[in-house]
Amino acid sequence: MQFNEEQKALYKTVKEFGENEILPFVEDWEKSGSFPAHELFKKMGNLDLLGITKDEEYGGMGLDYTYGVVFAEALGHSEDTGIVTAIGVQTDMATPALHNYGTDELKKEFLVPAIQGDVVTSVAVSESGGGSDVSALKTTAEKKGDDYVINGQKMWITNATQADYFCTLANTSDGNPHTNKSLIIIPSNTKGVSVGDKIDKLGFRTSDTAPVYFDNVHVPQRFRIGNEGEGFKMQMEQFQEERLFIAASLLVAMDICIDKTIEYCQDRKAFGKPVIDNQAIQFRLCELKTEVEAVRSLVYRSCQNYVNGDDVTLLASMAKLKSGRLVREVADTCIQYYGGMGFTWENQASKLYRDGRLHSIGGGTDEIMLRIISKYLKMIG
Repeated sequence: MQFNEEQKALYKTVKEFGENEILPFVEDWEKSGSFPAHELFKKMGNLDLLGITKDEEYGGMGLDYTYGVVFAEALGHSEDTGIVTAIGVQTDMATPALHNYGTDELKKEFLVPAIQGDVVTSVAVSESGGGSDVSALKTTAEKKGDDYVINGQKMWITNATQADYFCTLANTSDGNPHTNKSLIIIPSNTKGVSVGDKIDKLGFRTSDTAPVYFDNVHVPQRFRIGNEGEGFKMQMEQFQEERLFIAASLLVAMDICIDKTIEYCQDRKAFGKPVIDNQAIQFRLCELKTEVEAVRSLVYRSCQNYVNGDDVTLLASMAKLKSGRLVREVADTCIQYYGGMGFTWENQASKLYRDGRLHSIGGGTDEIMLRIISKYLKMIG
């Protein structure tokens, strides 16, 4: 995958947006516990950045997923993985199934305003007893007349306190846990929907995360995405874009962290010479840069195969696994080279340390990624 001129132009636009519209406000948004999603998403919608890979018929740009990866990578210049992930929920986690399987009516009602930045979306899959184990979720959607009646609760829901609707996975029948689920759009202002308090998280302080409760919530059956019982399959497909987005979005964050650490070590002196003069530190930072480039190549290869129509479950799982582990390694190493300053709140290494830890948990834990890889390597059935 090599950037063409259009992709370079997109990268530049997104990079400048992150540097001008996000980065200057990150500190304040961390203190407040969330960023103004409606305001920020509207700015992005005005720049046509929320529907890059969606059909032009619904306000998107109609471009292939290589442009989606360019978008995700360039967002790293905002230097806040919490906001970047919240944006990714809007573009790559709550709307792909709607775009690919929703009816024309449903897309006009819910996809178009998401692309325009007029609404904030959220994906409601995880539950307190079933995060990575999607098949174990307990939320139910029972038919009553022309409606579904939804009961249950979701946990760790990104954008929850600001969301206008939730793309929700629920059990619509008994039986096989892989064929009894459906994806249903649930507007947040529907009677019986309530959102709990924001969760006080270790990192991702700029992004609001909260539990969501459904108490006899009635929505029309036409709000279901695709065929009944195919929700698990569609969610697994959504996970592929989600995992590619996550891996791509960490590349620049890791690059910046390493680069800033190099600068700090050039200025910081110990025993009468710059810290960077220590060959051990030079070599370690070089190794980390090399690792980032290796992950970048894996992400690009996965993306190109995805665009070619190949099954990229194996490669996307590898990219998600490796990027989640590498961001922890990068942040931890860089903190060490900052010395005492590394243990303070106000530097990029410590910020990435607390924010990056989620990436081995959210979107499927390392253990889930390893299980998927094991299946593809025919170690397990």
